[in-house]
Amino acid sequence: MASHLPVDQTTDADLVRAAQQGEVEALGLLLTRHRAPMRAVALAFHGHRPAAEDAVQEACLTALRQIGTVRDPEAIGAWLRMLVRNICRMQLRGRSAILVDDPGAFVQPSTEADPARVIDAHASRDWIWTAIGRLSPALQLPVMLRYFTEATRYDVIAMLCGVPVGTIRSRLNQARTKLSEALLATATQRHDDIAALTARHRQEALDLLEAPYSGEMGSVLGAFWLPTVETFWSTGRHTVGYHDMIAAMDRDLAAGVRHDLTSVVASRNHVVWEADLINPPDDPDHCPPSVVWVLRLESGRVSTLRLHHQPRTP
Repeated sequence: MASHLPVDQTTDADLVRAAQQGEVEALGLLLTRHRAPMRAVALAFHGHRPAAEDAVQEACLTALRQIGTVRDPEAIGAWLRMLVRNICRMQLRGRSAILVDDPGAFVQPSTEADPARVIDAHASRDWIWTAIGRLSPALQLPVMLRYFTEATRYDVIAMLCGVPVGTIRSRLNQARTKLSEALLATATQRHDDIAALTARHRQEALDLLEAPYSGEMGSVLGAFWLPTVETFWSTGRHTVGYHDMIAAMDRDLAAGVRHDLTSVVASRNHVVWEADLINPPDDPDHCPPSVVWVLRLESGRVSTLRLHHQPRTP
């Protein structure tokens, strides 16, 4: 393992293998070691402009998600420079996807499209969330939605954050820069147990979604939500308190609509629930296919909720 060797005797291949086994210090050291040649590639495309540093930071985040797919550890330097080169090309084209010139030369095909699953499998999720925790609450939520949920469109993120689309673009740009810096800064620090935090919030979500069946909706909300909770509904309605939420869940129950929790993403300040809405067979279009709940926390209790119903695909 790379951590058992002096830094000056640790090869790139050692670091890649250690990073693939979850050693965050190895990945941090690897990115630090190659930052200069990665920056040189970006400068060749953009010159001394902010876009060059943005490309390097985006490449670091991409490497974080994809390090487990690297097949040839000896070629990691070329792989990292390739990431920068393709990101620069897409910056110039105004595109957002990451293309690879010859992916077969460096990586194996992966079916893990979800960044959260890739991070879980190939790096330390706790490390990621410790770094995300260093972001301001205003930057945390766009990052959570963009990279860890299905609500990735800028207009949807803007609605769930209650700000204009232009603000979301700006915040994601800021977050990318700060997150790249925070990842390197926290590589050797103690990391929060994000699995335990997520498990707790998942149980709270399950308790709430099951509460209408037992008639305990009020007591469940009272345990986890502030009495003055503000809810911003996908219809544009704004309510305060529990009563409208209880009524809405009771209506779903009466209509035979079931909520199937599919994902929970949690930080210290925000929690995102995603759920499929299972309509009754005799009324398959009663509700949209899915819903996103974005909960803002104050002292561990929900103070604000924003809901977004994903539209049905034509």
